[in-house]
Amino acid sequence: MARPQRIVLVRHGESTGNVDDSVYEREPDHALALTERGRRQAEETGKRLRELFGRERVSVYVSPYRRTHETLRAFHLDPELIRVREEPRLREQDWGNWQDREDVRLQKAYRDAYGHFFYRFAQGESGADVYDRVGGFLESLFRSFEAPDHPPNVLIVTHGLAMRLFCMRWFHWTVAEFESLSNPGNGEIRMLVLGEDGRYTLDRPFERWRDPEPYGITGWSGGR
Repeated sequence: MARPQRIVLVRHGESTGNVDDSVYEREPDHALALTERGRRQAEETGKRLRELFGRERVSVYVSPYRRTHETLRAFHLDPELIRVREEPRLREQDWGNWQDREDVRLQKAYRDAYGHFFYRFAQGESGADVYDRVGGFLESLFRSFEAPDHPPNVLIVTHGLAMRLFCMRWFHWTVAEFESLSNPGNGEIRMLVLGEDGRYTLDRPFERWRDPEPYGITGWSGGR
């Protein structure tokens, strides 16, 4: 098994929906483009990624949304060094189809009260639903590591919630821990780095907006 040295998660640059939530009433979520600021964010992130990867090969997975594809293009990675696969399981949380702004604001209030992980948007998904499909993607990713010539780097261009849920699934975080974390900013990176002990560690934590409030104890107790 050729496990990669780095698994890099990137949130897309700022989109039109990030600056004007009324756009969801007129355009499908998957079709929203980057703003000019979002393109600059992606270009800056691309500079960091090119320095990080050097001349090493990279296996790239990208959400099927326009804003993630535009973000990836703005990285200006060498096409001879990357293999790109569109991965629908890395898409944004579905909030329904054409979204009424006032209805979404009301549902966000319900979600905040009910819990971000368990609340399911009308005609859409809950965080738990996204967790399940991200988990399915992880199983496919693990199988890809069996290839003896797997690249030393994996790059995943996706969305803020999916990034948190990817790490939740990978590191076995609890729902309470997930609920306490904020999304990364547009164009932000989180990186899983393979250590000498064969374990991956996160290069820096997600910002926390509150302390976790677990229902009970998880993990090992009374052991070594």
